[in-house]
Amino acid sequence: MRSRCTGVVLATLFLLTGSACRNGRSEPTGATSTGAATAPVVVLHSGTRSIPIRVELARTEPERERGLMYRNHMDADAGMLFLFPRQGPLTFWMKNTFIPLDMIFIDSQRRIIGIVEEAVPETETARRVDGESQFVLEIGGGIARRLGVAAGGEVEFRGIAAQDIPN
Repeated sequence: MRSRCTGVVLATLFLLTGSACRNGRSEPTGATSTGAATAPVVVLHSGTRSIPIRVELARTEPERERGLMYRNHMDADAGMLFLFPRQGPLTFWMKNTFIPLDMIFIDSQRRIIGIVEEAVPETETARRVDGESQFVLEIGGGIARRLGVAAGGEVEFRGIAAQDIPN
């Protein structure tokens, strides 16, 4: 009886933690578009803390254009990392995005140059920060402030290979 209950508990945990909804389809949280078994992670360094964020990668123009549109929920430890071929001034909007987001702009040296906090959903207002960035990490609205993430902080990429960054 105990092993059967354990199996049911493990199956339930797998279903709760092992899948995520993307574009209406169910996919393993750990899967990337390259089929890797380990999810890419962005580690935000804030003071003495290191905060891991599981990320989906937006590498291509269509992936970057869609971003987090049409999502109704995002876990507190999850986000999307937008990868660009080179550093430059980047601008984002929230068209068809249903949840508030924090946008963390990161330069090519993996340093946070600025944060747009609590971007209002379903708006086309241009959102940017001063300076040039090559990466933008989108996480749930208000999370950056709660975690103490600020401009000047360092960022580390794990499970993100050089070939993931567009040329």
